[in-house]
Amino acid sequence: MARINLLPWRTERRKQREREFYMMLAASAVGAFLAVAAAYGWMNARIDNQNQRNTYLTTEIKALDKQIEEINELDKTKSQLLTRKQIIEQLQSNRSQMVHLFDEMVKTIPDGVRLTTMKQAGDVLTLEGVAESNARVASYMRNIDNSPWMGRTDLRKIENKTGAKDVDKKAPYVFSLDVKLRKPEEAQADQQVAEGTAPAESAQPGGAAPASAAPTAAPPAAAPDAAKPAPATPQPAPPATTEKGEKK
Repeated sequence: MARINLLPWRTERRKQREREFYMMLAASAVGAFLAVAAAYGWMNARIDNQNQRNTYLTTEIKALDKQIEEINELDKTKSQLLTRKQIIEQLQSNRSQMVHLFDEMVKTIPDGVRLTTMKQAGDVLTLEGVAESNARVASYMRNIDNSPWMGRTDLRKIENKTGAKDVDKKAPYVFSLDVKLRKPEEAQADQQVAEGTAPAESAQPGGAAPASAAPTAAPPAAAPDAAKPAPATPQPAPPATTEKGEKK
């Protein structure tokens, strides 16, 4: 005998499918919410981490900026100290320059020349004055060129003011010179060289003077007798030198 189910099974099945659908929909919503929350938390963690790194970098940059400022201040202090050191060394080296300079100015100025103005800008000395003639100015320039403490001269101007007002009739030539001063080291080196050559030259005349004088004195002595006076003059010379050497 066939079994026939007369109960409303379609309605129950429809309700069961609806429950399953809502359950799956709720599970999907929960899963989506969890996924979104996880993604949101991960992104927030990365943002916080990047903010911490940015804060660390900002702090380190500020510390480096302070160190750079300190280094710049140290460089400024170093440059100032080096500048002071150079000025002190320059003043120390130029301490005696003015003394020698005024001494050389007194020695180099010739008769007939009078200075009216003297200016110094760095290592350039400007001299203005009056002279009796052009030759006096040329002589003055030569004396300056030969000075160990005063260097090369440049003639800026020379004018003949004869007949003009307020001009000395004895010195009508107005001139202006630029003198390139030598450095104290160069001047001292030149002076030492000059002092080193001077004694050598002065020592040479002591021993070389008889030799140089012998040819001049030999011809008149050898003129009367060429054979007899010749041996007589060299014989007294050696004992004279030996006696001087022994006395010394």
